[in-house]
Amino acid sequence: MTDRNDVIDTLNDLIETSHDGEYGFRELADRAQAPELKQTFQRRADEIRASVAELKSAVTAQGGKPEDSGTAAGALHRGWVAVRSTITTSTDLSLLEEAERGEDSALASFRKAAKQDLPAPVRALVEQQLQGVQRNHDQIKQLRDSKKQMS
Repeated sequence: MTDRNDVIDTLNDLIETSHDGEYGFRELADRAQAPELKQTFQRRADEIRASVAELKSAVTAQGGKPEDSGTAAGALHRGWVAVRSTITTSTDLSLLEEAERGEDSALASFRKAAKQDLPAPVRALVEQQLQGVQRNHDQIKQLRDSKKQMS
């Protein structure tokens, strides 16, 4: 079984990734044109916030201190999104493409964590959240594909 500190690090990595996703979806919701897309992005941000709370509880249960910020890569990505949004007009399609890139990153992080040798309750939580990230990724991809066909 993985060392307790490694388990805490894995969970904190997922918290950081999730913080990045929550921030990203809130930004996308602010920029979306279509009301239903705004709602989708806002709902996803809210779901991620709930997932973060579960991950933080798991860190505490392992005797660790939960992470409270996003990743450095996420900060760079957020900065890039902000710069790009000031120099280009955001379309709902471009926002969906940005959301899919973010979900690709989240999927990679959760898949990596799921491959770790984790205690059963932590494994169950990671796998449950991985399924949620996969569903959300697929939904965003479907919306993007639909928007592409309409363009």
